[in-house]
Amino acid sequence: MNTDKLSVRLETVAKYVPLDSRIADIGSDHAYLPSYLAKNGRISYGIAGEVAKGPYQSAEKNVMAEGLTEVISVRMGDGLEVIQPGEADCITIAGMGGSLIASILENGKEKLASVRRLVLQPNINAIAIRQWLVDHDWELIGEEILEEDNKIYEILVAEKGDPLKPYRDVPIETGLLVGPFLLQGKEQTFKKKWFLEMKNWKRIYEQLESAAPSVETEQKKQEVVKKISLVEEVLDNEESQWS
Repeated sequence: MNTDKLSVRLETVAKYVPLDSRIADIGSDHAYLPSYLAKNGRISYGIAGEVAKGPYQSAEKNVMAEGLTEVISVRMGDGLEVIQPGEADCITIAGMGGSLIASILENGKEKLASVRRLVLQPNINAIAIRQWLVDHDWELIGEEILEEDNKIYEILVAEKGDPLKPYRDVPIETGLLVGPFLLQGKEQTFKKKWFLEMKNWKRIYEQLESAAPSVETEQKKQEVVKKISLVEEVLDNEESQWS
């Protein structure tokens, strides 16, 4: 992967960035995404944010090597600390856990007033992002699921709007867990993800069954049973080739 050829995962993130955006890519990983977008004339300005010195230096080096220092500003800071209010109209955050992405948005929410679109790619726990969007009046407008190098990724796209609109035709608890748009498609990668998740939850339940009884253990068992029930309903007793 480089600034000319992104991974399928980042290419998918890139396609949801509106043309001529002022983008802030948080956790920019060598600044590949903003550099690719700039080189293809897709953005007018980019910020590549990194929290650690090593990745920051790597991003800075790549931007300089590509001759993009006039278009992309590489900055070191925690989350949305790297941008000023009004400086970006599209935020991309890819390759982190969903809880961390939600935390970054929460901690920097005062920076989001001028932002028109969020493009978010959690590695796990996308439910945390969907819940944050609902709680803060961001409307999920699209989702995509893909597999690359034996890993399954979800991309979530949101804009300011009616946060409950995507959940009008689906139970919100189910929609938050599996994604309201992904649920409509139920493509093969979606089915694979949730069969594997359900298999893991059943293994966790067996471990909890053998654990010492406690209130906490019982709560965890109930949570796992609930998730298994929701996903079984979604998959509608389909046969699994991954079981």
